[in-house]
Amino acid sequence: MRSNADPVGVFDSGVGGLSVLSEIRRQLPAENLIYVADSGHAPYGDKPQAFIEKRSFAITRFLLDRGAKAIVVACNTATGAAVASLRTRFTLPIVAMEPAIKPAAAQTRTGVVGVLATSRTLASHNFVKLFERYGAEVEILPQACPGLVDQVEAGDLAGEKTHSLLERYLAPLLARGADTLVLGCTHYPFLRASIQEIAGPDIAVIDSSEAVARQLCRRLEAHGLLNEANEPGSDRFWTSADPAMSGPVITQLWCRDVSVDRLPEAKVHKAPEH
Repeated sequence: MRSNADPVGVFDSGVGGLSVLSEIRRQLPAENLIYVADSGHAPYGDKPQAFIEKRSFAITRFLLDRGAKAIVVACNTATGAAVASLRTRFTLPIVAMEPAIKPAAAQTRTGVVGVLATSRTLASHNFVKLFERYGAEVEILPQACPGLVDQVEAGDLAGEKTHSLLERYLAPLLARGADTLVLGCTHYPFLRASIQEIAGPDIAVIDSSEAVARQLCRRLEAHGLLNEANEPGSDRFWTSADPAMSGPVITQLWCRDVSVDRLPEAKVHKAPEH
């Protein structure tokens, strides 16, 4: 039996899902949150689907073992590769990502929308469905962005290499008239300032964090699991990388000092059950 005070488990291929966690914390201040950054295996974008599915399953089990009442898959790549399988194996609420193509299609003035994402997300069934649904209304330009996740994982949000990569990926989208950019990876909101600087003030930059937090709120309410306590909820952080390396990056992105624990690999390497 789950209770209102039980935590919400959130995971990502690395630190990018902190952009979602931050919005969850803003909208649901009383919830206790557990975050797992699988930074020891980031990025997921160049990994086989079976590997991503195995990691997603094992991390979900880890979060359940710590009492999670709901799971947020704060990773577009893991959503595309594993969320359908997770939902067939677990009965608790599982909230996942979806690139913000629907709101982008509604607000574009030029009719051209650029989507920045990993190559695996762009090849996923979820993205293909969105492309087919909204591609008839607007021109959707998918842009794979290898290397950007690594820059965020290193905490390099505005360095020369990061800026150069962004210029390379944004140039073809802007040249074709995109006036709305969708951040289709949870790492990319941490690059928003640099993206906006390169693209210019007239270009809209949107992501799915707010929508995911709202959906989590709806799912918790529907299951009678919303924490309505008057005191702020707690935050706990785990990483599959060396906490001495990823801990400072998590502190940087979370904007306050945090303690980061090492994810027990023996537990994570447990194979999915069929």
